[in-house]
Amino acid sequence: MAVTIEKGENVNLSFSWGVSFSDYKVSGTPVDFQDLMIAVAERRAVIVEGEVTPLTGRVKQRNAALDALGQALADLSGVQAQFKNDDSGGTTRGSVSATTVSTITRYLNKTMPNPPSKSQTEYYIQLVKSKIDGLNNGSQTDMARLQSLVDRRDESFSTATTLMSSVSDTRGNLIRNL
Repeated sequence: MAVTIEKGENVNLSFSWGVSFSDYKVSGTPVDFQDLMIAVAERRAVIVEGEVTPLTGRVKQRNAALDALGQALADLSGVQAQFKNDDSGGTTRGSVSATTVSTITRYLNKTMPNPPSKSQTEYYIQLVKSKIDGLNNGSQTDMARLQSLVDRRDESFSTATTLMSSVSDTRGNLIRNL
């Protein structure tokens, strides 16, 4: 819904009791102050909703990445547990799932050997943990932004409601006084 609000020429459209429209237009139609404020509130809500949609998509993508990386971390930790607990690194190599290798390639842009050595396993565990931490920090930022957008939307509706109530009260007083 595209709403254009423009300052136009003075329009002399009057009600029978002498109250006239202002010189504002919404989508080319002359409107009074109340209709102008409703249009402004609708426009603000559309703008805020337009920002919420891509943000929600980013949050969903990030959550999918966090799920996949969490699974990869669990798999790598299982492989790490198979190695001997000594400084020699052991000769036994644990095998990771194809999903973990795919996740490492996709989210870390690294090619992981399968099966990895003990030191490689530890290296990839650290990389996955770092990536998860980074994604969690991004999630916190996005959640703060989402809260800000919700607050802005609530504020615009509250302002519009207050203004419409004031205009309605003023019109009611004018009609009573006539």
